[in-house]
Amino acid sequence: MPRTKKMSKSSTKLKPPDQIDPLNTGAKSLRVVIETPKGSRNKFKYDPELGTYRLNSVLAEGMVFPYDFGFVPQTKAQDGDPLDVLLLMDAPAFTGCIVEARIVGVIEAEQSEDGKKTRNDRVLAVATESHIHADIKEPKDLNSSMIEELESFFVAYNKARGKKFKLLGVKGMNTAMKLIKKSRKKLRIIAARSLRVKTVPLAFVPCPAA
Repeated sequence: MPRTKKMSKSSTKLKPPDQIDPLNTGAKSLRVVIETPKGSRNKFKYDPELGTYRLNSVLAEGMVFPYDFGFVPQTKAQDGDPLDVLLLMDAPAFTGCIVEARIVGVIEAEQSEDGKKTRNDRVLAVATESHIHADIKEPKDLNSSMIEELESFFVAYNKARGKKFKLLGVKGMNTAMKLIKKSRKKLRIIAARSLRVKTVPLAFVPCPAA
């Protein structure tokens, strides 16, 4: 009988979705981790402490997420979460699915709560396997009403959470790439600081003489 090759533990160990390399695809594309699929009332969120996805909130009756929503792994946005992605696909994906996507641009926005303003930019991308959205390469290729509909959705979504939403504009792929790189750098800085804190040796305090 032929021997079956044993796989090492390292080769079978799965990476947590937030630790996947987002740009190591061998092409000019982005790996997106799907959290909430299109058409869902439930908003799911990856919880790194639990190592899985949890239900974060539920939209009001009659509201659903208009597109697949996910995040760019190995990033940290201004709001403290991984950088958000709005992904155009031919059919809804599922929570936890990794989708290779083409970067189209970035939706720049600002949300405020109790007078405190926070940038909440979102990368706009198209699944590389998409047929319906294959012609969308840059923001100007989008349907003229899409951005208006998205703005209306986010205004209503944030209002239900006691927040205000303001659309600042839609920029192209170069701006999106700068945002991704900035968000990755921010996460590395935070990780390095955390590591230094953990490895700082305790000061030696001599015992008083008896």
